[in-house]
Amino acid sequence: MANDPINLYDYEARAKLALPHDSWDFIDAGAMDEFTTKRNRSAFDQLTIRPRFMRSVEERKIATTMLGTDISMPVFVCPAGSHGIAHPDAEVATARAAGRSNTLMMLSTASNNSMEEVAEAATGPLWFQLYHRGAALTEMLVHRAEAAGFKAIVLTVDTPVPSPKERDLHNQFERKLELGNFRDSGLSQSEISGTDDTPGWDVSRADPITWKDLEWLRSLTPLPLVLKGVRVAEDAKIAAESGVEGILVSTHGGRQLDQTMSSVEMVPEIVDAVKGNCEVYLDSGVRRGSDVLKALALGVKAVGIGRPLFWGLATEGEDGVHNILELLREEVGRVMDFCGQSDVADLESALINIPNNWGPGSSAP
Repeated sequence: MANDPINLYDYEARAKLALPHDSWDFIDAGAMDEFTTKRNRSAFDQLTIRPRFMRSVEERKIATTMLGTDISMPVFVCPAGSHGIAHPDAEVATARAAGRSNTLMMLSTASNNSMEEVAEAATGPLWFQLYHRGAALTEMLVHRAEAAGFKAIVLTVDTPVPSPKERDLHNQFERKLELGNFRDSGLSQSEISGTDDTPGWDVSRADPITWKDLEWLRSLTPLPLVLKGVRVAEDAKIAAESGVEGILVSTHGGRQLDQTMSSVEMVPEIVDAVKGNCEVYLDSGVRRGSDVLKALALGVKAVGIGRPLFWGLATEGEDGVHNILELLREEVGRVMDFCGQSDVADLESALINIPNNWGPGSSAP
């Protein structure tokens, strides 16, 4: 129809109108000055595309794999907590939408639906995102995820301390919806959350995981392990040498540490550091099919979306999330045609122009 959203920004505008102000700010806010949140977008915009014409693209292929799991396009659903803020069906609606689009969903520890509820509703592959909150809780969550049929554990590493959003503090925002994975647990909020959106987290209760703990985490499950939030080559090298199967390059949508480089700017050095020993993915700032192609050309296997999930849920529920994924699918295919590319798994390295002053440059001695 004439008034239907035609891109992700249309969904963003409609969601902003549909949601209460404090709920919108909770979804949209970044840490502190929101420099990194904005840079996640501007860094993509500084990369330009080098189109190639008069090539056959009749056999165009946008399907790919993540750790051997087939997905219909190189776009997956990122872990993001509290989908219930945008729609009462919460993560169940998102899982159904991801299944309709034949792609993978990473479910957050801080979901409003339990992992079992999501697994029952899902028709596509599921990975479980893990916030480490001490040995006992981590062991419980990992074992439940394995039993529910999740195919990988995605350990978030960039939350050693909480990062309250100043917009949330100004709004005195409190996340009142229950966390489904801890329903009837009898545990306090400070014991089970400690995520980026919990200003009241009691830091003294935290038990941050370190590199030496990966062997213990590995002992809990045979599932593949992906580290989410690795941002520099030094950590990527340690991760690959530790035997992790994947790295999700992520700034947490700019919701943790502010004043950092964007995710996409760090991809080249991370891809170089792992030397093909693990898969590399990206999230933070993806809004267009051209963003997807840019990230793939830099060496990632697939990209994830986070905030747009809430935009789709707030406007059209499950259908909104599905439509957002399908808009990205259409845009990815169109950009591939313009660039004369026939397979997302075999893109030409010269697909994009990288400005001389783009990226991290050299660090201080």
